[in-house]
Amino acid sequence: MSIKAKPLQSESRRLFIKASAVTGAALASPALVRAASKSMTLVSWGGTYHDAVKRAIADPFTAETGIQVNMFDTADLAKLRAQVMTNNVQWDVFDAPSALGVAGVNAGLWETLDPNMFDRKDLIVDVQNNLVPWYVFVGGIAWNPKKLGGKHPQNFKEYFDPVAFPGKRTFRSRPSETFEMALLADGVDPAKLYPLDIDRAFRVLDRIKPHVAKWIESTPQTLTLLDAGETDYTYTYSARVKPAKLSGGAVDFSFQQTMAGFEYLAVVKNTPNRDAAYKFIAFATRPDRQAALQELLGYTPSSRKALALMNPESRKWIPEIGSNGNTLVNDAWWTQNFDAVGLRFKEWIMS
Repeated sequence: MSIKAKPLQSESRRLFIKASAVTGAALASPALVRAASKSMTLVSWGGTYHDAVKRAIADPFTAETGIQVNMFDTADLAKLRAQVMTNNVQWDVFDAPSALGVAGVNAGLWETLDPNMFDRKDLIVDVQNNLVPWYVFVGGIAWNPKKLGGKHPQNFKEYFDPVAFPGKRTFRSRPSETFEMALLADGVDPAKLYPLDIDRAFRVLDRIKPHVAKWIESTPQTLTLLDAGETDYTYTYSARVKPAKLSGGAVDFSFQQTMAGFEYLAVVKNTPNRDAAYKFIAFATRPDRQAALQELLGYTPSSRKALALMNPESRKWIPEIGSNGNTLVNDAWWTQNFDAVGLRFKEWIMS
């Protein structure tokens, strides 16, 4: 089955703006000057994502500013919390998916951002709480078409149905996205998804748990396990599938039903390289850099100007987020509930 996606439409942008009522302002592009710090660390994600960020953001930033960017894969909030609590901060900028970003807000893990760094007119959403929206990610179901042919799940109801679609699956090891998928699979109306019915979500997950091959911590595992035949289907991200597919990999992705969320950049509390970190997020959120990154990945940039800089072929990978089959993660709800739900979820996985 071929991958199909529609360009981002005005309805999607209205959804973004509505969904970000809890946010404030957007990062602009102040002139970059060489900082006293000659190096900084970005904690991000591995695989092809790492390569894209290095190529489109980190290396050009070093060339422009002279500041070396050390990249550390798999952004772990627990490790970051320990660094901040012990005043032994080793990371400077944190690349945070929606729920991790807001959990960091709750824990006081981010530095305050200067409002003068923001250009609110360019971004599809406003931000606050010390988080800069970088792009909108899209998660959904992937499979190996050579192995499965036309017999594979394409939506969350099918993904949670081991009778109609037997085989091993993967899920993320965090509750956000996972709980939303479980409830949507169980028939919850997307318009009435929040507040999440946590007990109901656990009942749905109880039924699928015996068929889970791996609770994924590191995103590249989603495709490596699929490629190795250790899973039959996987929950992963369109930007992981795009480069794999374009390079000839046996993988396909369904846009029939997806989870979408904001990816944020944050400056870590008490970082010793704060000025360099501020300059990095200013650079990373510039329209030209967002466009360059999403040419490689295929997500929706937060900069409106960046969208116009992307070529038509790349924009084919940007789904219609505002359609009925796609759900935007509610960061406002997770801000209040991530810690408690996350602890219960970790205990449930180990039980």
